[in-house]
Amino acid sequence: MKGSIVMDFDSLKNQISGMKGTLDERAYRFYLGQLAVSVGRGGLALISNLSGSSVNTVKRGMNEVKEKQSASSATQSDREEPRVRKIGGGRKSAATIFSNLDASIEKIIDGSTYGDPEKIIHWTTLGLFKIRDILESEYGIKVSHTVVARELEKLGYSKQLNQKMMQVGKQHPDRNKQFEYISSTSKTFMDAGEPVISIDCKKKENLGNFKNNGHEYRKSKDPRKVLDHDFLIKKLGTVAPYGIYDVSKNTGFINLGTSHDTAEFAGNSIYQWWHHIGKATYPKAKKLYITCDGGGSNGSRIHLWKLQLAKLAESTGLEIYVSHFPPGTSKWNKIEHRLFCYISKSWEGKPLIDIPTVVNLIGGTTTTEGLVVKCIVDSNEYRTGIKVSDEEYDKIDIERLTEMKDWNYIIRGFQKG
Repeated sequence: MKGSIVMDFDSLKNQISGMKGTLDERAYRFYLGQLAVSVGRGGLALISNLSGSSVNTVKRGMNEVKEKQSASSATQSDREEPRVRKIGGGRKSAATIFSNLDASIEKIIDGSTYGDPEKIIHWTTLGLFKIRDILESEYGIKVSHTVVARELEKLGYSKQLNQKMMQVGKQHPDRNKQFEYISSTSKTFMDAGEPVISIDCKKKENLGNFKNNGHEYRKSKDPRKVLDHDFLIKKLGTVAPYGIYDVSKNTGFINLGTSHDTAEFAGNSIYQWWHHIGKATYPKAKKLYITCDGGGSNGSRIHLWKLQLAKLAESTGLEIYVSHFPPGTSKWNKIEHRLFCYISKSWEGKPLIDIPTVVNLIGGTTTTEGLVVKCIVDSNEYRTGIKVSDEEYDKIDIERLTEMKDWNYIIRGFQKG
């Protein structure tokens, strides 16, 4: 590799994104060309992928860099000034040209799952080139495999999907069996008109006038001014968005916590969803099916989590069915790519200055498929380190299901007597 670029792809991608908002087209193209030349072999493809610019644009920038290097003795007046287009000029993005691109990709993934295509989750066997070919042959959308990769990432899928979902590390032997169980149970519940929700806590966000990755439309040469560091401002604090996504209704609910992400917070978030949305949407519901990750505040081994569910069952009268995703498969949880990715898109480029700003940005999240999101603020203080005694835990009315008993269970409240 030439030059002194440190190959931290995430940092380099963020650096490129930041430069795009401050340079005009000519300078930005030249900047990309410099990076590609500095990388050396493979630089053209790498910088094109990281920047989202076409290969031709980066190649033109490289040529301009090389021309400048070879003609360093010439004066600027001896050369023709390269054209700088107006803001908004140039080739449109694939997502702009094909408004149905993201929806088509998700349909392809849904249709390539093992078994029933109506499954709540999907773990595709298709690679990028195959998805690209189906887009062209069945949907009339002609894009490159790199565009498919970018759109998948934008939709909230990890690179595991881009590589045929090959899990890092050793795959759990019951992984596919658990996927099948979650899918069939979800379908049974939805066919019966019972609620199925996907839950998780989005990563904590520091409040303040900090840079938020992405772009927003502003007047030319008037970028938003933000702080040059991301250190926590204690006076403003942090927020923890705990999400509940209703799979059959395509609605989202965020309980915006200002304290710690604990099992007690997770339990109260589900209760708030039921109080504000669930019981009105499902007035005849007798059961609730929850799909969630295997770790975190709602982890399969957390006794306090199960205690909170028992309290929830007692207060709502619902039988609460729970299924956890196998280790290393959290990105298959529906909430990741049906709710959280769209929230991230709605606030990209906008500093999360304070709680009202966060609530407004989350509440304004919508999609062409009709996603609606409600957000409330949870200002309760949640203590960490709470222990559940064996006596308390033994009172929980819990039934283990299937041979994957740690991942699938029913909680009906507390045992009587």
